[in-house]
Amino acid sequence: MTQDERTSQDPEMSQDQGPKHIGILLFDGLEELDAVGPWEVLAYWTRNYPEDGYDVVMLSGDGLPVMAAKGLLLTPHTSRAEAPRFEVFLHPGGHGTRTLARNDGHLDWMRTLRAQVPLMTSVCTGSLVYAAAGLLQGRPATTYWDALDTLAELDPSIQVRPDDRWVDDGDVVSSAGVSAGIDMALHLVRRLAGVQRAREVRRGIQYDPEPPV
Repeated sequence: MTQDERTSQDPEMSQDQGPKHIGILLFDGLEELDAVGPWEVLAYWTRNYPEDGYDVVMLSGDGLPVMAAKGLLLTPHTSRAEAPRFEVFLHPGGHGTRTLARNDGHLDWMRTLRAQVPLMTSVCTGSLVYAAAGLLQGRPATTYWDALDTLAELDPSIQVRPDDRWVDDGDVVSSAGVSAGIDMALHLVRRLAGVQRAREVRRGIQYDPEPPV
């Protein structure tokens, strides 16, 4: 199934059920735009269209601020222990993923989330963590252009897609590097709330990429 053939899901839900939660992970050494780009898209959507039934939060392992790759200090809303049950989970990339991909505790957490969360997503080298946790076995996936070989080395069964901006494999969605996370987040809005809503969000954040160089 191609990306354009993905069908939208009905986001409506009863008031007493509460919102469905989207979580964006923060950790030391993450690439700023990997998290903040999707946050802009998803927060604009969930705050301006609460009737769609979703909210989005940022979390870190211990709930404390993290230092991102280029020095930006980011403060999460919650910790891993206090986080709600997620409908969607997003793992950013950045240099910090090299450490996380070798951290048994973190990889075990990813496997636990995989069993609980309907939709796991990644930006940039976040997919390296998923690969190290065994979440991408036999699946198509992508990552930052300079980490494509590493992705293949971590799990040779992965169908690496070097030319795709994002790869939607149903319950796992990965994107290429940095700014590609914005495109993937808009795709998530399209999946969860429909094409028209995604267009409204794109217009709202005035996202019309036309690189000057």
